[in-house]
Amino acid sequence: MTSTLDSIAAKLAAGDALDASDSQALVAAPDLVGLGMLAEDLRRARHGDRVTFLRVAHLRVADAAGGAPIPGTAGEARLEGAPASLDEAVEAVRAVRRRVGPVPLAAFSLEQLAELAARDGMTLVDCLSQLRAAGLERVAAAPLDWAGLAAAADAARVADVEVSRLVVRDPGSDWLAALHQLAARSNGHRSVRVLAPLPLDVSPESPTTGYDDLKRVAVARMMVARHVDSIQVDWAAYGPKLAQVALTFGADDVDNVSVVEDPAMGPRRGALAEMRRNIEAAGLVPVERNGRWEPTTS
Repeated sequence: MTSTLDSIAAKLAAGDALDASDSQALVAAPDLVGLGMLAEDLRRARHGDRVTFLRVAHLRVADAAGGAPIPGTAGEARLEGAPASLDEAVEAVRAVRRRVGPVPLAAFSLEQLAELAARDGMTLVDCLSQLRAAGLERVAAAPLDWAGLAAAADAARVADVEVSRLVVRDPGSDWLAALHQLAARSNGHRSVRVLAPLPLDVSPESPTTGYDDLKRVAVARMMVARHVDSIQVDWAAYGPKLAQVALTFGADDVDNVSVVEDPAMGPRRGALAEMRRNIEAAGLVPVERNGRWEPTTS
């Protein structure tokens, strides 16, 4: 391990916050294995050998009231799409709540709801309160790289609506600066449960590399060690192999595992079996959870 990583490791061991120069040094460090070892130590200190994963059933606003039954294997129903108004969003949430019963329900992004509230001439607190009354448990995501995040997060707390996870929306955004802002707002206390540091939208013309993705996961784990409980990787967006390796680079939660099991694949080749097999192959213990972070059994 290089002297730079040694000094950062000493800071982390002492519980000190990393500064901007530290984050730049981590991004520039060529020693990917060393980065992974530091991030893995932090992950194990917080979570031991457990890795959680979530199976998600996706629904669209356009077909909220109908469509195929929600599989009983779903740990979360996630409502997506672009409602034209708050009334439409409320009706969609209410319809999905009737369909999914006790399954945890998350919907939309905090940025999307802030824009919807502004369009309808109301506060975000009022918007979230109406959705909560209709059956919404959580907002599905909030962009880390969004200028309105701090004020919107305050509104969510007032409305008593949890945000499931922070995500990186734009692969070209200054995500390191956003992480420092998150740490500054947290004032040394854990304020966010989940951060998904890999960008949700990746341009086909400028795809990321596995090297860059793993480095980002490791650096994110180190930068927010005092403020975020879990580092998450999206199974559907990044695939099972990258997700598996990321578990040894600081990630401890896998989102968006398929709820659909193809009978033609057989029980040993379905999504659930593959998820568990990949976690165990990394020397870790798979724990399926639901959207409320309650362990489930399948």
